[in-house]
Amino acid sequence: MDHLEKARRVISLEIDELNRLLERVDASFSAAVEMLKTAIEGGARITVVGVGKSGNIGSKLAATLNSTGAPTTVLNCQDAIHGDIGLVNKGDVVIALSYSGETDELLSLLPHLKRRQIQLIAITGKLNSTLSKAADCVLDVNVEREACPLNLAPTSSTTNMLVLGDALAMVLLEARGFTRDHFAELHPGGSLGKALLLRAADIMRKGDACVRVLSATTIADSISQMTKARCGAVTIVDESGKLLGVFTQGDFVRAFQSGNAEIGSAAVGDFMTADPVRVRENQLVGEVMRLLEDNHIDDLVVIDADGCAVGLIDTQDLARLQVV
Repeated sequence: MDHLEKARRVISLEIDELNRLLERVDASFSAAVEMLKTAIEGGARITVVGVGKSGNIGSKLAATLNSTGAPTTVLNCQDAIHGDIGLVNKGDVVIALSYSGETDELLSLLPHLKRRQIQLIAITGKLNSTLSKAADCVLDVNVEREACPLNLAPTSSTTNMLVLGDALAMVLLEARGFTRDHFAELHPGGSLGKALLLRAADIMRKGDACVRVLSATTIADSISQMTKARCGAVTIVDESGKLLGVFTQGDFVRAFQSGNAEIGSAAVGDFMTADPVRVRENQLVGEVMRLLEDNHIDDLVVIDADGCAVGLIDTQDLARLQVV
């Protein structure tokens, strides 16, 4: 069996276990979601605790919950019994991850957690374990076989934990009415936050950087203004400023290559793209990017509520503004 065959075997084994997990998602899952939702709405917090590979999965679950507006802390078992248990308060929900449900470090912490009057959700593969018996809600991630050829290394079991944790976070997100705007507030940095928060008016070229000409303007003059403004297009407007069309450097090159040597003296309105794709100034940058991609264009005209051209978005600016 070559490397690719072995890789496919591992993936197939994990898919098989995920399909088994799919069949076992039951009322306990719904109870866990409601438990978490009630806690968050009441101002309580979520604490995730686990050891080893389960702890790694728990850290990812905590990160996902935090990024979707569910305040979550990762608690180290060893640190907890040396003071960090003070992070956990009455009414909080603790999610404990342990496939065996018999991890010594975790079990030694359970009495101290329960004394703080928390609710406990166990994510485990052993329903009769000590952890399961102590929990208020048990989520079963049992597997028949690990994807490890020795059936030893946590593989299928950790994948089940990971996927069930994602399901828990995403269903909780929907149950709480968490929206794109909420998500944007928690991700203000980077291209994701900017695409969700910024609007066309925030990134468009305006003023002298956006060339607006009348349809009778010669192409030579239009190209001169375009070059001076260092942009790839001019917008053609009427006397009131309403958008009529757009003329790009690409349009000029195509017209010149077609054999029209006198194009420079022609009116730009004769060669413009009439009724071009445009975007309203209050539309989100995410929508702007979609329009650029779907229409395979490099320049997008921005208009106001009256249909007047007020700006231009050039794809070259998106990288500079770090929105792609």
